[in-house]
Amino acid sequence: MRNSERTDIYTRVTNEIVAAIEAGAGEWRMPWHHDGSAITRPINAVSRKAYRGANILSLWIAAQANGYTSGLWASYRQWQSLGAQVRKGEHATTIVFWKISQRGEQTDDQDDSGGHVRMFARGYSVFNEAQVEGYVAPAIAVLSEEERVARAEEFFANLGIATIHGGNEAYYLPSKDRIHMPPFSQFKDQAAYYGTLFHEGLHATGAPHRCDRDLSGRFGSDRYAMEEVTAELGTAQLLAELGIAHHPRPDHAAYIASWLKVLKADARAIFTVASKAQAGVDWMHGQQPDLAQAA
Repeated sequence: MRNSERTDIYTRVTNEIVAAIEAGAGEWRMPWHHDGSAITRPINAVSRKAYRGANILSLWIAAQANGYTSGLWASYRQWQSLGAQVRKGEHATTIVFWKISQRGEQTDDQDDSGGHVRMFARGYSVFNEAQVEGYVAPAIAVLSEEERVARAEEFFANLGIATIHGGNEAYYLPSKDRIHMPPFSQFKDQAAYYGTLFHEGLHATGAPHRCDRDLSGRFGSDRYAMEEVTAELGTAQLLAELGIAHHPRPDHAAYIASWLKVLKADARAIFTVASKAQAGVDWMHGQQPDLAQAA
């Protein structure tokens, strides 16, 4: 893949994300908000593995724009391997496949600095289950609300991050490595509480002894805006896995303009942010004794 083709992929995906954010800005609804149902977690129909990073966001946007009610995706050939056929005239959704270039392997993305291992991107076309014929999805076990809440509580407790309840503000305090949360009674519902709790938990993954992100950005700065997107994307992914809705928050109004500014200025910014969010989610999964980490 030539440099121009890679740039086109980054730009195309970023433009779709920017358009989705702008479309929902009036109601603070971002493309990563969802109702917590099983379909909100994009999974490959063949491997049954969850998609990762920026690809999750791309597939969420495509599903929202086209009204797809399934979270199953696969390439044209993969659907054929399952005995299904993509309907004529259906349009694919582009995701990015990252490949490792080993020493000595010649790729369009490799420089002349000695052939070190590096990553390069290739575009990959996938179709949703709603776009194919001849496929019957397996039944999905759905946990009760009580079971989902219990799982979320256990998941967060396993993180071992100090959390204090009290006051009227939710925030992560890096100097003390501590999360502060208002009492549960101050939230309108369970989804709002867990959305805020895991959002602050994602910020906490940026601590030096965890994922080591730069948390020094001041409100209004590009660095601060990108840390907020990192926490939002990670939270949306975790809540989708836990079956809990991720609703818009009023404070998004303060961030939307800065998010758009950064994304429009750098077509690769969303990929960097999504990668950091995925790293935070992976760290959280790594603290779970019994819950398998998504691949």
